[in-house]
Amino acid sequence: MPKIAFIGAGSFGFTRALVRDILTFPALADSTIALMDIDKERLDFIKTAVDRIIEAGKYPAKVYATMDRAEALDGADGVLCTILVGGPQVFRTDIEIPKKYGVDINVGDTRGPAGIFRALRTIPVILEIARDVEKYCPDATFLNYTNPMSMLCKAILSETKVKASGLCHSVQGTAAMLARWIGAPMEEITYRCAGINHQAWYVDFKWRGKDAYPLIREAVTTRQEIYNEEQVRNEMFLHLGYYVTESSGHNSEYVAWFRKRPDLIEKYCTHGTGWNPGEHAYILNHYLQTEATWRDHIKEQLQAPVRLERGHEYAAYIFNAIFGDGTMYEFNGNVLNHGLIDNLPWGSCVEVPVLASRRGLDPIHVGTLPPQCAILNNISIATEEMAVRGCLEGNRDMVFHAICYDPLTSAVLSLAEIRSMVDEMFEANKGWLPTFE
Repeated sequence: MPKIAFIGAGSFGFTRALVRDILTFPALADSTIALMDIDKERLDFIKTAVDRIIEAGKYPAKVYATMDRAEALDGADGVLCTILVGGPQVFRTDIEIPKKYGVDINVGDTRGPAGIFRALRTIPVILEIARDVEKYCPDATFLNYTNPMSMLCKAILSETKVKASGLCHSVQGTAAMLARWIGAPMEEITYRCAGINHQAWYVDFKWRGKDAYPLIREAVTTRQEIYNEEQVRNEMFLHLGYYVTESSGHNSEYVAWFRKRPDLIEKYCTHGTGWNPGEHAYILNHYLQTEATWRDHIKEQLQAPVRLERGHEYAAYIFNAIFGDGTMYEFNGNVLNHGLIDNLPWGSCVEVPVLASRRGLDPIHVGTLPPQCAILNNISIATEEMAVRGCLEGNRDMVFHAICYDPLTSAVLSLAEIRSMVDEMFEANKGWLPTFE
């Protein structure tokens, strides 16, 4: 009977979907599911939801809820991390302070000034979790879903011996979108995708073994509805030649080309039909809107019929490969670059194909990225490496220097303005940054 621990189980949607997926595998159907969260109310809600899944599927699984992390982790074969350190009221300062200085952020959970301060709050906590994994379940596979993915995985994999990888659904999600655009069944598509989280590149994308990029280019350039669906990413594709993972909202704030002037936001970010990258603080606004209504939403979900169909998140397939029935599974995961991408820095956190099997996690060598793609990754990596080091050392200057080189920030602000912005962000985060006390 495998044991799988959910740390941050109160992330209702994620936990419920992942449990559903895990139990669809016969070799995992009798798992013990340990749900852990520091919020008892959320924990009670997700325990009820998981009980309903087990009952509806007639699974022999067992589930228990606890606020004791050690109890949840003890003897676990797999660990899933979906934590959030600090709620909307602290997260909002990550977005609102840069905006005051002219840095317009759409999401703010991955990189740039907002992503870096989110990392400064989260790295100390996630390292405590990883060290508990070392202590209570040292052979477990640790899968992280928490952002900022690259910086957190860099810290975990550099500072502990945990067998870990970070997971994101942007790779398979974007691949499915591109397949839809060219009218291809997903089962006939193959691709090789590599880079860094939220900024990985489809080095090749094939339909029935043939290069599908000409079809994608034709769709983007001749069908206005497709161009409009992902305006920022489509512009990047048309000019750089390779398609990037994650939404236009995210990517608009990772580069210097789209959010540095109101007219550019109007032209490239405002009229898309998909995720709205033109809206300032899109995710923050969503957080604030749901802060008072999340209980009602969850109660509605608990009254709805239980769905048992397996989804497309990687985690269940990985666990099944490692300690389930052993069916090998290839996914894109976040790992350290030990000879995987030749033109990105050694030891940086990269997102590459990984093979899961009874052996564990085996990253796959990719080779060299196109130089116009690698240079963007290298800039992001350099800022993230400084931010992680600054967090671990409690070095405020290193955090400031990291933000100095963020593409969007440096396109908008002077060095003195960045210094003032960073000082204000440190002040707003007092009490949340233990490594800087």
